[in-house]
Amino acid sequence: MKIDILTLFPEMFTPLSSSIVGKACEKDLLEINYHNFRENAEKSRHVDDEPYGGGQGMLLRVQPIFDTIEKIAAKNARIILLDPAGKTFTQAYAEELALEEELIFICGHYEGYDERIKTLVTDEISIGDFVLTGGELAAMTMIDATVRLIPNVIGKEASHQDDSFSSGLLEYPQYTRPYDFRGMTVPGVLMSGHHENIRLWRIEESLKKTYLRRPDLLENYHFTDEERKLLTKIKNQYVKKGNEND
Repeated sequence: MKIDILTLFPEMFTPLSSSIVGKACEKDLLEINYHNFRENAEKSRHVDDEPYGGGQGMLLRVQPIFDTIEKIAAKNARIILLDPAGKTFTQAYAEELALEEELIFICGHYEGYDERIKTLVTDEISIGDFVLTGGELAAMTMIDATVRLIPNVIGKEASHQDDSFSSGLLEYPQYTRPYDFRGMTVPGVLMSGHHENIRLWRIEESLKKTYLRRPDLLENYHFTDEERKLLTKIKNQYVKKGNEND
């Protein structure tokens, strides 16, 4: 995969050279290029200007962005504009991006963008209902979430398949040594060696965590008959607890 990033602050991306993203580059599975679009600004290197019609703040000018992307000369790149008003970034979207050969991220600053920038863009994406001072942190978040899904980036190919949100549910609890830490012990079923019981426990715990923390995820989830029965059991348990506490 090739990733090009348009930013005023390339130095902010130093953390990407570490961990999984850095290893992907070392394996030649990923190439990342940074483009300071101020270098392509015609008007005394100014990348922002006042909005026509008046208003608060400054807008990112269209010319530096257009010229920078033209120099990249990408043919079939997915061009992503980081925008608080964009579609919310999700695990499913990261999985979609991981299939692409080339991505371009546009990291803006100031009050907003000249609307004409969006004629270049294939995707307008937000990482949440809040506003950052720039798009760099959002781009890093999206890149990290996407790169780890590229084949051969993570050692065990199946290691991300049970991640929270990949299955549509939150991930079940996990434990490692020691078995007993200050009186807190590992659930007995995980020590049993009974693979079917462990499988059922994990499904039930995943459903329980999702039901308690993110019930909205269950609204569009496609249940198996087994999962539906387990969720009914979970709901009945919490109804009973509620009645006992009344």
